[in-house]
Order: sequence, then C-alpha cells, then structure tokens
Amino acid sequence: MNDKSLSIADLRKSYERDELDESASAAQPLQQFERWFQQALTAEVPEPNAMTLATVGADGRPSTRIVLIKEFDSRGIVWYTNYDSRKGRELAGNPHAALQFHWVELERVVRIEGRVEKVGAEESDAYFASRPLDSRIGAWASPQSQVIASRAVLVSNAARYGAQFLLQPPRPPHWGGYRLVPDRWEFWQGRKSRLHDRLRYRLDEAGQWVRERLAP
Repeated sequence: MNDKSLSIADLRKSYERDELDESASAAQPLQQFERWFQQALTAEVPEPNAMTLATVGADGRPSTRIVLIKEFDSRGIVWYTNYDSRKGRELAGNPHAALQFHWVELERVVRIEGRVEKVGAEESDAYFASRPLDSRIGAWASPQSQVIASRAVLVSNAARYGAQFLLQPPRPPHWGGYRLVPDRWEFWQGRKSRLHDRLRYRLDEAGQWVRERLAP
C-alpha cells in the first residue's frame, strides 16, 4: 500500500444508529426476528434475505457460504439447495449448523444455531415449481461442488435438460429444502464505543426461551 492509502488496521466505524434494550425486545426470539426482518425489508437493505450458513465436515473443518432464506415460522428457518453439495454432505454427517444475517445499513447481526432437518418432499416440490424455469433447469444442470472442466459443461447440461424437460422440469431427487430448528438466537445491535448490545435467547431444559444480555 502507498502512503496515501489507509491501513486496514485503521478502518473503523462508529455504530450509532439504534439500540437494543431488554424492555423493548420481544419475549420470544421468533417475534424479535420477524420484527427485525420486516424492518430490513422496509429499509430496502440489499438482499435482506441473504444469510451465511456454517457447517462442519467430518474432518472438523468448518465452511461457510451464502444461501437465501425462503421461509420462517415456529418450526424454523428454511432454505433450498443441492443435497449432494458440500453443505449437503456435511449436514448429512453432522446435522448441526449456524446461520447469520448481517444487515449493514441497520448495523445489525442475527445469529441462529440449531439442528437441521430436510423439509418434506411435498414442500420441496411446491417451492421448486414456483421457481423461474431457468432456475429449475439449473438445478439439473449443475453438479454442485464437483470439479468441472469449464463453464461449457454447465451450458451443455442446461441445453440438454432444457430440451429434455421443456417447460415442465420435475424437482431433481438431489435437490430440496432444509430447515434449521433453532435452540439459540443472538441479536446484535452496533453501539458507540464498541459497547454493542447483544441479546441471546437460548432454550432451557424445560423448553422455555431464556433471554440474556452478553458482553460485547
């Protein structure tokens, strides 16, 4: 870096947009998430539905990637993907994962941990049928996470499956939904002087949500 460039170590931001107080937060984490998610939609932050998914392989190596939330309710958080992908293989061996939303413009982070299960076939079929045609063909064309020789492989596969299925590609057997069933949530609100607000919700042995403040 030249002398006029700012050192990475000197990059700083003061978080002063909002606060997160116990008295103003929801008693249940799902309601707090719904409130924040709606505010992210209203604020028109870029891709408010994008979340980081963290999994761990059999070798103990963690890996992360961005996926898109497609549904959330009292059962959990849902996204869709290729079951044969790296994340799918890792979840098959270790069905625990973590999710994270980062809404930069609102200076907020939501972290969610829990056990992951596949959604039912009918639910996966219904969502797959709602996708654009190109996305449905793409689910067949891409051997996700596998080594391929070039992009031409994907283009060729897409043309082949497009000709085979025309306007009605069925859901591939290797593609469908996952649902993370939360047992821990954390809501982070940036604050001035790095004295951020962190509220954690965790399930106790009786299955009740316990709300706790964590030091930043």
